[in-house]
Amino acid sequence: MADTMTQPAAMAAGDNIPTSLDVVEAFDEFMRAFEAFKDSNDARLAEIESQVGGADVVTTEKMDRINRAIDEHKRALDNLVLKSRRSPLGAGSSLVFPSEHKQAFEAYVRRGDDSRMRRIEEKAMTAGIGSEGGYLVAPETETEIARRLAAVSPIRGISAVRQMSASVYKKPFAISGPAVGWVGESDARPETAAPTLAELEFPAMELYAMPAATQTLLDDSAVDIDAWIAQEVETAFAEQEGAAFVTGDGNKKPTGFLNYAQVDDASWSWGNIGYLVTGVSGGFAASDPSDELVDLVFALRAGYRQNAHFVMNRKTQGEVRKLKDADGNYVWQPGHQPGTPPTLMGFPVTEAEDMPNIGVDTTAIAFGDFSRGYLVVDRIGTRILRDPYSSKPYVLFYTTRRVGGGVHDFEAIKLLKFGIA
Repeated sequence: MADTMTQPAAMAAGDNIPTSLDVVEAFDEFMRAFEAFKDSNDARLAEIESQVGGADVVTTEKMDRINRAIDEHKRALDNLVLKSRRSPLGAGSSLVFPSEHKQAFEAYVRRGDDSRMRRIEEKAMTAGIGSEGGYLVAPETETEIARRLAAVSPIRGISAVRQMSASVYKKPFAISGPAVGWVGESDARPETAAPTLAELEFPAMELYAMPAATQTLLDDSAVDIDAWIAQEVETAFAEQEGAAFVTGDGNKKPTGFLNYAQVDDASWSWGNIGYLVTGVSGGFAASDPSDELVDLVFALRAGYRQNAHFVMNRKTQGEVRKLKDADGNYVWQPGHQPGTPPTLMGFPVTEAEDMPNIGVDTTAIAFGDFSRGYLVVDRIGTRILRDPYSSKPYVLFYTTRRVGGGVHDFEAIKLLKFGIA
């Protein structure tokens, strides 16, 4: 397995846009590693059943090495798929004439000429904005940044996303619907009870990144500035907002779904996130551990299960990958083709590294319909301030956008807690 474990790092390190053949070869290597993992895990389980002392240390170490190799192959494959979807930095030939805003924005980014940007924002009757505060990026750049974030930020990719022009997004939500009943054709229709409404507020917090470029790069007309800026800020934005959507405390950042009050699902009430327990402190049950995942799935109402995802980090996936159902089938399965997520009991798995590891009383696995359960709000407009002075000879681009988020349907997300109660 030495070659299997070292090859992904070499592939992932490449800066060139990979070809479809590179992606297919990486996927084949990943599938071979998974088959080797299953063979080793089957041997480990057989040794546990046949030996009083449990599995042989050599077998366990071999399986752990292969498990780590699978993670490396998956990481490399994900990077290759992401790179293959990126547009090249070269502008190339385009039949679409750039908009006035895009031309003005390029002049500002490349040369610091903000005269045309000032005229555009004066036309838009924007007050209090100048070179001190930066300028709004062109709509094309805004679209490119949003598209990349949807592909890179795991929770954003499965959540509901709304755009707004105000600083706070307010959403009324019916906690309980109106009373209903059956009536005959000529029966009286008594007044029904009014629904119980709650107003949820999602303020937009400021998120920033500061890519740097040399003037030589900016002077190169073949470089697509939109793609360059989007590529530079995507990782910084995705990492910061990804952590906030999971564990954010709501102070100058969105409120993560793990930061809400958590209660036993048997006593769930609106405003809390329900959880089920494994019955074992810091781990799965020794017998039939996959049953706990079955219970988690069916703790969610049927209407939410249709579009549900499992959410966990890579290390937790490594543990779940070892589990089998009552028929001896592995409950975790890789995606059927490059670019598709793995599945757990038939539901897609979203990998979020900000989820906690399996530990005492941690909620390391979430399951739910995040498109109905978690809301991401973007304030329209990404702003860039060009700074050629602070880090000469580099030109810094202080890039800001305003993002908020929080749970807007507390029934749509359930957690698995690795504890006794």
